[in-house]
Order: sequence, then C-alpha cells, then structure tokens
Amino acid sequence: MNSAVESMPPSRSGLFRRLPSVDEVLRLETVAALGRDSGRQTVAEAVRAVIDDLREKIASGTLDGAGLDDVLADPAALVAERVRRLTAWSLRPVINAGGVIIQTNLGRSPLPVAALDRIVACATGYSNLETDLVRGERGRRDDHAGSMLDRLARRNGLTDVATIVVNNNASAVLLALAELARGGEVIVSRGELVEIGGSFRIPDIMEQSGAHLREVGTTNRTRVADYERAITENTRLLLRVHRSNFEITGFTEQPALSELVELGRRRGLPVMEDLGSGALVDMAAFGIPSEPSLYESLRAGVSVVTCSGDKLLGGPQAGLIAGRPDLIRRLRSHPLFRALRVDKMCYAALEGTLAGYLAERYDEIPLLRMLRLPPEEVARRCGTLAAAVPALRPEVVPTRTMVGGGAAPGKSVPSFALALSPGSCGAQDLARRLRALPVPVVSRIEEDRVLLDLRTVDEEDDAYLARALAGLESDAVIGEGA
Repeated sequence: MNSAVESMPPSRSGLFRRLPSVDEVLRLETVAALGRDSGRQTVAEAVRAVIDDLREKIASGTLDGAGLDDVLADPAALVAERVRRLTAWSLRPVINAGGVIIQTNLGRSPLPVAALDRIVACATGYSNLETDLVRGERGRRDDHAGSMLDRLARRNGLTDVATIVVNNNASAVLLALAELARGGEVIVSRGELVEIGGSFRIPDIMEQSGAHLREVGTTNRTRVADYERAITENTRLLLRVHRSNFEITGFTEQPALSELVELGRRRGLPVMEDLGSGALVDMAAFGIPSEPSLYESLRAGVSVVTCSGDKLLGGPQAGLIAGRPDLIRRLRSHPLFRALRVDKMCYAALEGTLAGYLAERYDEIPLLRMLRLPPEEVARRCGTLAAAVPALRPEVVPTRTMVGGGAAPGKSVPSFALALSPGSCGAQDLARRLRALPVPVVSRIEEDRVLLDLRTVDEEDDAYLARALAGLESDAVIGEGA
C-alpha cells in the first residue's frame, strides 16, 4: 500500500493518507448507533466497503479533495446506505404489470390468502405433520392434502384414485419413471420431447431415471400405430407429454388419449401423462378452451398423471402424482419419494388452495380470479390510473394477457393496458425506474411505450402505482417533451 501511494501524484497520495481506518469510523457515535441496530459485524463490513470505494475513486481520479471533505464530514450517511444495501432482502415482492399471469421469473402463481393463513398457522409452531392425532401414532404427511384431493376426485366421478405430492413436476416425472420404467423402455412421440425453462429436457429426466427413451412418429405427426409397432418385451410404459410452452400447427396428427389407453390395456402396459399445467377444473369457464384437466385424463383411463401445483392449479410449487392406487403405493415406497417430499409449509399452502376448489370459491384463488376478470373492469382501472399521470401521455390500449408459465401454450385472454410515453428519457429508462421503486414494478415495452397490464395487478396496488408514477412524472427528465 505504501509503495502504491508513493507512486501516485502528490495530490492523490495525500488523499489516500486522509482516509480514516475502519476502527476510527466505527468509533464515531453515529456509526456505533448503526451497529446497535444492525450488528457490529455488519456495520464493520459496510465501513470496509465504503473505504474501499473511496480508495478506488481516488485512484481513478473521480474523487478530489473537496469531495473527500464532504464525505468525511458525515461518513455515517455512506455507511448507513451501505448497511441498508447489505441488509435488504434479496427475495422481494414485486408488482407484475407485464401481462403474463403465470410468470415463472416472478414466482409463478400468487398464493390465495387462505394458503398464507394456513402457512402461518402451521409453520410458526408445531403441527401434526406426521402424527395421527386420533390413534396417537405416527402418520403420513401426504394424508393431509391427499384427503382433499380424494374428495375432489370423487366429485369428478373417480372413486379409485390415489395422489401423492413431491416438490415439483420434474420430480414427479423422475419418481414415476424411476419406479415404473427403470431399466426398460418408455415410448414417447418425437413431437412431445419438450425443453422448458432452464434447459430442462424430458429426455434428460428419462436418462436420470434409468429408463430408456424410445421415440416414435415424427415431430408433427404421430399415430397410435407408431406406438404399437415400437412395443417390445422391454417396454414398460407409454408416455404422453403436455407441450407446455409451444404449439405445433398445420399438418399435424396426435393419437387421442383414449387410443393410447386402449393400446395400453391390450398390451398390459400402464399409460402415464405428464400433464404439466395442473388444471383441476374446466378451464373453458376461465377463457382457456382445450386445456385438459387432471380429472379428464384420469377419467380417460390414464394410469398415472403428473402435474404442477403452481401453474393452472394456482397453489404452491409442488408436483402432484395421481392415478391407480397400486401404482401410487409403489411410488410412495420408492427411496426417491423421501428425497423429493415436500415440507409442512407446502402442505399447508396446498390445503389452503384446495379449500377454494372444494368450496367452489374460485375468486379466492388469484390465478383464477385474474383469468375471469372482465376486460372492461381492467379498462376502467387503467383509465383511473391514466388520469393521475397526464404528463406521461397515457393511453388505454387493448391487449391480450398471456397465461404463460409453461401452461396452456399460446393461450391468452383479452385485456387492456395503460401505455405510457415518457418523452425524451425513453421507454427503457422508464421501465428501469419502475423496477427500481421500493416495490418494483415489472412492465413491458411495445413501440417505445411502457405498457402496464392491470389484469395481473391486484387492485389494492393501483393506489401505489398512481403515487409511484406521479413521482416519476415529476422528474424533469421524464417530463421533458411530454
């Protein structure tokens, strides 16, 4: 350090010598007070970072003597800001105005209030997670959500179905293939070998499970005869995979699920469907036709169905495996089941979500409430927000809200968005400023305008949006040219 300082110009080396030590700063009463609130080690870490920043600025010539005087007059201000950054939560709530309902990057489906209540009730103390309170014996954790899913199955005309829960749908597929097809072949259409977010590929999961992939048909056309010709003494399973994030259109063909089920019955093979999206009700009532539900697949005779808990089901991250009780018992006994099981908070959240389905109070499930929100109601809210920010040249424009999240590929519902033209600062800068708010707002950009789709925004957040936009509107840079 001394040789480096000596090699600097005299004025700059003098600035280095004026920098206080960490201990000197920590002894200041204003800084010591920060330590009492945030912990001395955290404050010491912040002080070291501040001094390192000052050293870098001096070395680069961006901090002169006058600037250093200002800093040293009140170093606690810089330290407090660094402490705030060090102690800020990494995982934070955001407002999703981007127009994608099941937004994977934003945590997929928001949970119902009832799910949050169940988490608080069961996670802040002890619970009967694996205790049978009637018999006073050890119980099974999956009995909790399982009993509710059994009731839903019976309402859908299914009396011989069992369900278990693991930590996501990829885990569900892995467990099912590992138990039902390890060492054997699984026949699947080439048009269903999907890759979803994070470079997750169905063939990779099959490889990890120990099952061997047998591709049939072509990318756009596969017939039931293709499956039948591929069956050998090594075949263990017929697999149907939901195309979760893409569509094949044009000259296409896919066997009906009933055809695969009939083939499986004739050849003594179970049929498994990776349904992915996890709908529990007829989604046509929510503006999404032709999206199969879990119970439709089971009524069609599929042996095992897997799906997600945080897509069209609208609950926590989980993987549901439903099907023939004898096969589900095998999966429950597999060593992987323990490794992939979920905790008490997931079961509590799942119970809170399923309660809305059992009571048919679908508006209590945020995902379903957003889907069936009338477009004219979204337009009304956009108009109210527009009146609060005239300088941003707001315009209420028709749009479509995507379902997203690897569910209902290509499906969207009609909506409205507030389009903002921020003047010379540009749409990219306004979008950045929105993300930098205390509660970040995620938007989208079209034709150099920032769009806020309020279908994916809770109405209670409209007032915050109005205040935040009004604050940004008053910025001369944004207002320029408006």
